[in-house]
Amino acid sequence: MGTYNIPRNTKGEGRLFYIFSYKALVYTAVGFTLGIPFYLLFKAINMATIGAIIVITNGVLGFSIATFKVPNAKAFKLTKDTGGENIDDIILRFIKFKMKKNRIYITKEEEE
Repeated sequence: MGTYNIPRNTKGEGRLFYIFSYKALVYTAVGFTLGIPFYLLFKAINMATIGAIIVITNGVLGFSIATFKVPNAKAFKLTKDTGGENIDDIILRFIKFKMKKNRIYITKEEEE
């Protein structure tokens, strides 16, 4: 049997440190950065372990948002509509939708 290349959508992203794409590395760094104030707060009250857990959790959450896609499942309306799309794309679309104050403009075609 011959070998075949399976086409996949990489969107021009290279890999860094094997598991990190550039986008995933940035999202992970932002997650860690958002967790640092919690670490400093918990360290001030002698609970540095809990602060470190929060920092690591934020980093993993950032990595997950950048890397994973919404599964294609027909059981839920959300996964049926957005299945196969990147999670960060969906979050950005939701933020833009909320910034427009939930307005959807529909054009209506006139019948002859």
